[in-house]
Amino acid sequence: MMSMEFLLATGIGFVTACGIYLMLRGRSFPVVLGLSLFGYAVNVFIFVMGRLWSNAQPILVGDGPVADPLPQALVLTAIVIGFATTGFVIELALRNRHESDSDHVDGREPAHAAGHPPAAEANHHGERQP
Repeated sequence: MMSMEFLLATGIGFVTACGIYLMLRGRSFPVVLGLSLFGYAVNVFIFVMGRLWSNAQPILVGDGPVADPLPQALVLTAIVIGFATTGFVIELALRNRHESDSDHVDGREPAHAAGHPPAAEANHHGERQP
C-alpha cells in the first residue's frame, strides 16, 4: 500500500517535471504555463513541509497539538506574488508578440517551422543578398 508521503512526493515531482518541460518550449504561452506549474509545485512543497494537522489549534490555546501557521502564510504570500509575476510575464509575452510578430521566446520563428526557406545573409550594409 502506498503511503501519503509517496503520493505527495510523486505528485509534486510530476508537476515540477511538467513545469520544467513547458518552460523549455520555444513558444511564450507554454513558458508562462510552465512557470505557473512550477510555482504551484513549490507552493505545495512548502505547504507539505509544514505538515498537515488534523484537530489542531492554529493558535496557542490551552494544551494539545498546535498547527504551524508559518507555511500557510508563506504559501498565501507566494500565491499572491506568483499571480502578480504571471500577469507581468504575460504582459511581456504580449509585448514581444506585438513588437516581433512572433510568439517564439527569442523573437524569431524557426525557418523550417514557418514554411519559409532560410533568409539570405545580410551584407555589411544590412542589405539582403539574393
